[in-house]
Amino acid sequence: MRAIDVQQLQKTYASGTVALKGVTVSVEQGDFFGLLGANGAGKTTLIGILSGLVTPTSGTGKIFGFDIDTQRDDAKQQIGIVPQEFNFSIFEKVWDILMAQAGYYGISAKDAAPHAEVVLNKLGLWEKRNQPSRALSGGMKRRLMIARALVHQPKLLILDEPTAGVDVELRYGMWEYLTELNKNGTTILMTTHYLEEVERLCRNLAIIKNGEIVKTGSVSSLLQGMDVRTYVLTVDSTANVATVKGFEFGAMEPASVEVTLRKEQSLGELFDALKIAHVQIFDIRPQENRLERLFLDTIRA
Repeated sequence: MRAIDVQQLQKTYASGTVALKGVTVSVEQGDFFGLLGANGAGKTTLIGILSGLVTPTSGTGKIFGFDIDTQRDDAKQQIGIVPQEFNFSIFEKVWDILMAQAGYYGISAKDAAPHAEVVLNKLGLWEKRNQPSRALSGGMKRRLMIARALVHQPKLLILDEPTAGVDVELRYGMWEYLTELNKNGTTILMTTHYLEEVERLCRNLAIIKNGEIVKTGSVSSLLQGMDVRTYVLTVDSTANVATVKGFEFGAMEPASVEVTLRKEQSLGELFDALKIAHVQIFDIRPQENRLERLFLDTIRA
């Protein structure tokens, strides 16, 4: 049984806007899955359908085997969702927000309290539990959104831009917690514009463009399938680099050079060629995020 199983989902709004054009995508139980797409590509509509907030025009969808149309309540019980925008009362206390959410899923405050305490501690919010949410920083409000989504212990966590507006330190802390959640069995579906998050956290991904899934697969296999990759080398001198044949060298500085490798070329072959040319290498790093190149190439095609 898959965590998410979507077949030929279509959505046309009353305005005539076609948001989804027969989307088929699946997410296995226990996966950490990235959904990428430009603004307006259909990500929010797809998430809205999965969470029961948007009714599809046609097609089917299941959450852990529960049909999102005919078994909507059962399907929604499996999901915790973190939307892009803050949507809790700024006057309510942190603890009360979590207890109200638990009640929405039919869980008493007494039964929800132990897990709520664990979640708030993990997200660094326990000391803020009796404060109104308006007193929290932006990053803390984002973590509160995650805590609220987890209070009923869902099997599937859907994160829509979870680290937007969060500083680097908090982002890394949230990455660690999400990784721990996933290792403990929670399936995670995440949209983000921070592509390094996907490369670091996700095992599989799908790219949606104009309401259609245009690429899907494991992150590793998709990156390995790229035609070229560019690196920046720090060397003792670039004087002899020009004598190396068979490789595409770009911008050069006195002690650094860009080199683009084709799919069939390896770093080992490059190092051997530079060694023969008496070029000593001190450091190597990717010129850009490889997933960013893959994403841009896909949506521009």
